[in-house]
Amino acid sequence: MKFMMMMHTPAGTGDYQINDWSPEDFKAHMAFMHNFNKKLSAAGEWVGAEGLAAPGDAKVVKAAKDGTPITDGVFPEAKEFLAGYWIVDVDNPARAYQLAAEISAAPGPRGVPLNMNVEVRQVMSGLPTDV
Repeated sequence: MKFMMMMHTPAGTGDYQINDWSPEDFKAHMAFMHNFNKKLSAAGEWVGAEGLAAPGDAKVVKAAKDGTPITDGVFPEAKEFLAGYWIVDVDNPARAYQLAAEISAAPGPRGVPLNMNVEVRQVMSGLPTDV
């Protein structure tokens, strides 16, 4: 079963709070992320992952009636911002929740776990069976 785990960061000015961390705290956080990804890969659960640019760089895009792009944003008043995501292939939802809890506890300043929200959603592999 494939799941997407989406790490959310609290709202702010549109910049990630990580920009204000000490270099040591940033390095520890990134080492945690790299080790987590290696662990997923070694377990055969890794599908992919990416960190995202700061929300201050985001735009919402829709097509105009003639198909040209219309951009809007940035919306720093949002409650949370998507910081990055993982796609994992695991045996059951409980394993995805376990992994999400582990990544939620990534170290922040002074090594204190961040306990950030991680949304877990199953990746659809086809139409629902009840359709």
